[in-house]
Amino acid sequence: MVKAATKASPITEILDKQVANFSVLYMKLHNYHWYVKGENFFTLHIKFEELYTEVALHLDVIAERMLSLRTIPTATLQEHLATASIKEAKNEETAEQMVKQLVSDFTRICSELTEGIELAEEQKDQPTADLLIGIRSSLEKHSWMLDAYLGK
Repeated sequence: MVKAATKASPITEILDKQVANFSVLYMKLHNYHWYVKGENFFTLHIKFEELYTEVALHLDVIAERMLSLRTIPTATLQEHLATASIKEAKNEETAEQMVKQLVSDFTRICSELTEGIELAEEQKDQPTADLLIGIRSSLEKHSWMLDAYLGK
């Protein structure tokens, strides 16, 4: 649900979904950071803080890309929850479930970013494609590291 300064396009719709995803992910990572328990508390507490800090940067650059394309990103929690393809934390996850859920979320977001990259390249929108490629690369690395943490 993109608010248009100009008419929303397929690219800005994809970008807005990522604004929503990264907003939900930001809060989920805070939840995990605050509520992780167990023998890996110190490792995961620090990792989740690192991730939510990075996610905040991704959220900002995606929203600013939308604004530079003269389209207004959604900006309320209600809109983000309605638009996002990932779900918020349940407050009942174990440390292992938290890590597994993040791998799943990163995989889903990477798939959606790939769609955005392909669309941006088709429309010769190199700045958007480049932005999404960088974010996807970072999430793929985090996903690999989290899988390694799980012993996969």
